[in-house]
Amino acid sequence: MKTVFFDVQPYEEEFLKKAVKDKFEAIFISSPINENFMVDEKINDAEIISVFITSTLSENVLKKFPKLKFILTRSVGFSHIDMKYCKEHEIYAFNTPHYGDYTVAEYTFALLLYTIRKIKKAQKDIQIDNIIMNDYIGVELFNKTIGVIGAGSIGRKVLDIAKGFKMNTLAYDLYQNGDYNYCSLDELIQKSDIISINSPLTTQTYHLINKDTIAKMKDGVIIVNVARGEIIDTQALYDALLNEKIAYAALDVIECEEILCAENQKCKDLQNIKDFCLEKFYINQKLLKLPNVTITPHMAYNTKEAIERILFMTEENLMSCLNFNPKTGAKNVILL
Repeated sequence: MKTVFFDVQPYEEEFLKKAVKDKFEAIFISSPINENFMVDEKINDAEIISVFITSTLSENVLKKFPKLKFILTRSVGFSHIDMKYCKEHEIYAFNTPHYGDYTVAEYTFALLLYTIRKIKKAQKDIQIDNIIMNDYIGVELFNKTIGVIGAGSIGRKVLDIAKGFKMNTLAYDLYQNGDYNYCSLDELIQKSDIISINSPLTTQTYHLINKDTIAKMKDGVIIVNVARGEIIDTQALYDALLNEKIAYAALDVIECEEILCAENQKCKDLQNIKDFCLEKFYINQKLLKLPNVTITPHMAYNTKEAIERILFMTEENLMSCLNFNPKTGAKNVILL
């Protein structure tokens, strides 16, 4: 089966070349695929394509692969895939669930503490021998209330770690699992000192954090987002930081983060960028300059252990494609 891997890092290619063996005709492409990508005769007959979250598999992209049967995303989330098109054309998508539950939960606190303890400024100042202790007054976690929006497998790990810091916990999720002090979204928003976003991006969670929900929060609330940037309305976040409604924002994801790849890709994808993303990019640049904001490049997943789990699951998903039965499905298939 012809398989095309996009977004491939060198360490992934080395592993995947061994995984495909002689069972698959494999092509490896280092760049992501989107509507601006030129799909030629070398790859348009692929039956399997594998991508990371930096790719966008819209209807227009998927139409370029008439023989496509399977999509293997090397991620938990699949908001970058047009699942409606997949369902209509019987294309089965696999993901790699749970590979980074602990990894992302740990990073949530790394990012949070780095921000509220002003480590970035302290490190910069000590390098130039300009230490002013008054500038590094931070916030402790002990006895604070953390509210987790999206208490799935990652969110529950965040809540578990929070208990180690002797924090009070609140959880909101459509599906309750375990003893995690679940409450309504409104209650969580109103009572939390720190709000951690660990929810998938859906039509229901798009701009869930907006001008109206922020108005209900405590003054001086702290926001952490390691999920998807589009869950927060960027303009509303920026305004709330300026008027100090939000004291700190620790963000591993931002709206339209794909625009940040433009420089690394020598701007070849600029024409593929949505018009409204240019506005978001402008606001994100202003966010980067605020001293109470930390932004990292969607790296919460990025540990040696998590990467190994992604690759082993991708290999497993590949093998599932060989004798796939639509009636019984397979492990890691995303339900359509």
